[in-house]
Amino acid sequence: MFKFWNSHEQQAQPHPQEGSSCSWYPPSVVGSTNSSRPATLSSSASNSFNSQTPAEWSHSLSPVSPTEAAGVIALLKDKSVDELRKLLSDKDAYNQFLLSVDQVKIQNNIRDELRNETLQLARNNLDKEPQIMELRNQCRIIRTTELAAAQEKLNELDRQKEETLKFYSPASFMHRLQDAMNVTEEESEIVNRQLLDREIDLVTFVQKYKKLRTSYHRRALIHLAAKTSPIG
Repeated sequence: MFKFWNSHEQQAQPHPQEGSSCSWYPPSVVGSTNSSRPATLSSSASNSFNSQTPAEWSHSLSPVSPTEAAGVIALLKDKSVDELRKLLSDKDAYNQFLLSVDQVKIQNNIRDELRNETLQLARNNLDKEPQIMELRNQCRIIRTTELAAAQEKLNELDRQKEETLKFYSPASFMHRLQDAMNVTEEESEIVNRQLLDREIDLVTFVQKYKKLRTSYHRRALIHLAAKTSPIG
């Protein structure tokens, strides 16, 4: 049987490119199996096969952990050389074997769950699009009508507040108090002139003049106190 195996290899030597063209694996992987023995894999061939992880064939796959690698090796160690060669040369056979690995099943299930959840979220977002558009329209209406009216009312209240603060400010109070004193002084002069012109009698003059002068001096005292106060 050993001579038959050698004769088979010698017949395959004139066509080295045929074997490599049929395989979709790297040449180093395919070459490692061509040099193996029929009954069992040699240690060098086995190490060469085991060292070729899927991460070396596709940058999109992450390297496997030692535990996962041991599990895959356990699945491969009971396969014959022909089965291993078929995995190297037949992409469909390799994919079928790959999908039967538990770790791959778990990853595929996680991927499917994430994809389904993403699709569900996308559908929910699309279902809410009319509601979002309606809320946008309402916000636009509020911004152009109700907000404008509220802003105008706020501006009016701000204006009233400024006027109130200005009216009750110390400076405004002193100014109005001084104006009131001046008015009282002028009214006192008018009453005095009326008495001199005999337009009013003495009793009426005394009543009016006393009231006006009392008001004047009370305001004058308040004005003086405000001027000497620290707040003033």
